[in-house]
Amino acid sequence: KLLPYVLLWVWSPGTPGVGKTTLGKELASRAGLSYVNVGELAKEGELYEGFDEEYDCPILDEDRVIDELEDRMSEGGVIVDYHGCDFFPERWFHIVFVLRTENSCLYDRLESRGYTGKKLQDNIQCEIFQTLYEEAVLSYKKEIVHQLPSNTPEDLERNLDQIMQWIEQWMKDNN
Repeated sequence: KLLPYVLLWVWSPGTPGVGKTTLGKELASRAGLSYVNVGELAKEGELYEGFDEEYDCPILDEDRVIDELEDRMSEGGVIVDYHGCDFFPERWFHIVFVLRTENSCLYDRLESRGYTGKKLQDNIQCEIFQTLYEEAVLSYKKEIVHQLPSNTPEDLERNLDQIMQWIEQWMKDNN
């Protein structure tokens, strides 16, 4: 039985505040898919190539992440949770969901997580200018990239329902 590959990634770079982890874990549970948080994977395997002093965070070694995930992705049925997408192979994903959060809501979420200064402002600007949505559209076929609002618990439920419907349809069409 074939399973779809689902790429779920956060809208703003480094931003844990748009709800991707909550959505990804719940979706994996409901759909019986496996869930990979690339940030956690990198931390566990020390898949870094340095440290960014300005943003106070490690720099991901993208090639090592790809190597680490290759076998798992070939099996399918994987939700990948990360804040960027341009380095993942296009063949890995059947659909890409970009979560969008209103700026005031995102600002509050990031501030509550200790984001300040340039890191906070750059993440908000990425949302305003749709930077990562554009990255997704350039990295994958436009028709597989979808934006979803992620501001409220009701948005979360609607997103889960919508993605579950997509998965069920994909399973019917491909098995």
